[in-house]
Amino acid sequence: MSKHLETISGRTPVAVALDETLLWLCSIASPIGEEKALCDAVAERLSRLSLAAPIRRYGDSIVVPLLRRREAGRPHIALVGHLDTVRTENGPARIEEGRCFGAGAADMKAGLAVMIVVAETLGLVLDCDLTLVFYAREEGPYAENELGPVLAADEDLRGVDLAVCLEPSDNMLHLGCCGAIHATVTFEGRTAHSARPWEGENAITKAAGLLDRLAKLAPIAHPIDGLVYRTTTTVTLANGGRGRNIVPDTFTLNLNHRFAPDTSLEQAQADVRALVGTEEGARIELTDLSPAAMPSASHPLVKKLVDAGVRGVEPKQAWTDVARFSSLGIAAVNFGPGENKQAHQKNESTDLSLLFQGYKILSTWLRSIETAAAGVR
Repeated sequence: MSKHLETISGRTPVAVALDETLLWLCSIASPIGEEKALCDAVAERLSRLSLAAPIRRYGDSIVVPLLRRREAGRPHIALVGHLDTVRTENGPARIEEGRCFGAGAADMKAGLAVMIVVAETLGLVLDCDLTLVFYAREEGPYAENELGPVLAADEDLRGVDLAVCLEPSDNMLHLGCCGAIHATVTFEGRTAHSARPWEGENAITKAAGLLDRLAKLAPIAHPIDGLVYRTTTTVTLANGGRGRNIVPDTFTLNLNHRFAPDTSLEQAQADVRALVGTEEGARIELTDLSPAAMPSASHPLVKKLVDAGVRGVEPKQAWTDVARFSSLGIAAVNFGPGENKQAHQKNESTDLSLLFQGYKILSTWLRSIETAAAGVR
């Protein structure tokens, strides 16, 4: 560990800056679709730094080129975080008993705070190129997420060697991610009076076969690079019926299919269609088609991050935007200081000690990257 990091302990200026930055971020509401005020504030704050180039803005998302020398063998790292939060019930942003409370405190303004303080404290001392990405609309449908248009428009960002998405992970390193599909399955029947059900066709009971198959469906394990991912299909919504004395003529289910990194999006769609089958005559519409991402466990920069003191290494049994980078051939991982179990919760909060720990891990890693440079490209 460097002498710089050895001096960071307890309530140092860095620890105070992290706490104050998270509180500041939480004090600016940014529910999905309303990220402009926070994007403006973060852009203004970071524009005060000595940057490699002007901040590039796309909608309510920004790309901040902190360090860019373009030297041969010099790795280019992106730290990535979303500005938006889910809409939950939270009181005013506040710090109490070592925790910061507020919408997004865990998911993922804790990660944003670390990104900002890294930019403000490490400055030009790093031996890697470093870009920060703050983007909007992550908490909604895949197609509306602004990281997609940002990656499409920003050529320099598409050239990074490794992207670190600071999603809440309790400072664990979460490798890869599962893909996700939502399937709307509609069964159709014919109405009738429930006293004479033979005159109609019950759409709800038509779904019995599919519901039985889903009830018996066990998670499918996929061992990849020493990690185990699981394919699952879950009924998350059901809607049908017109009244208590009417045979229902429509019944709709939402299936959420999660698939392992070694399964393509095309194969996952085929698997969902095969599961639904055709014997009940159901219509199926597949939406929110989100690809999976492989773990990148053997990448030299990922190995360096493990060595920097992460609290452990786990498979990401969920979807994150590492998949967008992976689809472009860019290695990406999930690592962030927010508390995973607090994400999307009422009265969301996160432990401030995790903020400081996450900063130290990233600082140690970023300062060690020069020794991994030879194995990157």
